[in-house]
Amino acid sequence: MFGHIRCVLFDLDGTLIDSAADLGLAADEMRVARGLPSLPIEAYRAHAGAGARGMLGTAFGVTPEHAEFGALKEEFFDRYEQRMTRLTRPFEGVDQLLLTLTRQRIAWGVVTNKSRRFTVPLTATMSLFSAAGTIVCGDTTPHIKPHPAPVQEAMRQMNVSPAHCVYVGDDERDMQAGRAAGVATVAARYGYLGAGADVSRWLADAIIDSPIQLLNLFDTA
Repeated sequence: MFGHIRCVLFDLDGTLIDSAADLGLAADEMRVARGLPSLPIEAYRAHAGAGARGMLGTAFGVTPEHAEFGALKEEFFDRYEQRMTRLTRPFEGVDQLLLTLTRQRIAWGVVTNKSRRFTVPLTATMSLFSAAGTIVCGDTTPHIKPHPAPVQEAMRQMNVSPAHCVYVGDDERDMQAGRAAGVATVAARYGYLGAGADVSRWLADAIIDSPIQLLNLFDTA
């Protein structure tokens, strides 16, 4: 299906790594500190892709428009920074996927909305990211996904054209960013998705249910 692809770009959280437990527990610690009962991790998982907004919305029912959201967000960031590597792991099959891409001489990189403050130290703890051609963070460019700028910046750094690139992610904004950048898109249905998400409506070029299934889309796999 993608025999022309020379580069694969991935979203991070919910696509390459499962960080829901550390994100959720950072917010849950805030609940407990305020005398509220703990919530199960599964309550947070579906919203993990939305970062602080999703975690604080689950924990406290607040939105970014709430007067206390700014202060809560900063506390969440501090708590998450202290624990972000405790339970976070690559999804099953990711190591094999990335190793196979490298062996097939298909370059790969990361495009995430996660800020450099968290992305750099987190990926530094996982050896698989040493082979990444680039890691574009949420503050690398003036825009975040669904704007195409981060995907375009990754392609610029990796010296690849849109016609030879595919972007894989678990959120509709990943598909929107990829399409706007002119690359093929693959929806990772095993990711966080969000409550009530209908992946079939994301207009992705392909959908996968596990990381390793991506290899089935390449003629060289």
